[in-house]
Amino acid sequence: EVQLVESGGGLVQAGGSLRLSCAASGFTFDDYAIGWFRQAPGKEREGVSCISSSDGSTYYADSVKGRFTISSDNAKNTVYLQMNSLKPEDTAVYYCAAEFQGWCGPMDYWGQGTQVTVSS
Repeated sequence: EVQLVESGGGLVQAGGSLRLSCAASGFTFDDYAIGWFRQAPGKEREGVSCISSSDGSTYYADSVKGRFTISSDNAKNTVYLQMNSLKPEDTAVYYCAAEFQGWCGPMDYWGQGTQVTVSS
C-alpha cells in the first residue's frame, strides 16, 4: 500500500518557522521525486518545492525561494520542508506528492495534507 502522510502543520506567528514532514510507505524515496504543494481556500493548488532523486536537484517557487528548504532522509523514508520567515500568505493546506520517474514532473500519489496557519 502506497501512503504519504504529512505532519508538522499548525499555528505560527508571522516570522516564525515550521518543519513539515512527509513520511512514505509502500515505496522508497530514492526511486522517486517528492514535491510539496499548497492550496488556500478558493485558490489554485500551487507547487512549492520539489526534490528529484535522479540527480538530487531541488526546485522552489519564487514566492518561497530563500525562505523554504526541502530535504530528504532516505533512511527514514521521509522528506522535510523547513519553512522560515513565514508570512500570512503562506497559510494553506500543504500536501506532499510522489512522482514515479524520479523527476519533478506530474505527480502520481498524494498525501492528505496538513494545515499551516500563519497569523499576522
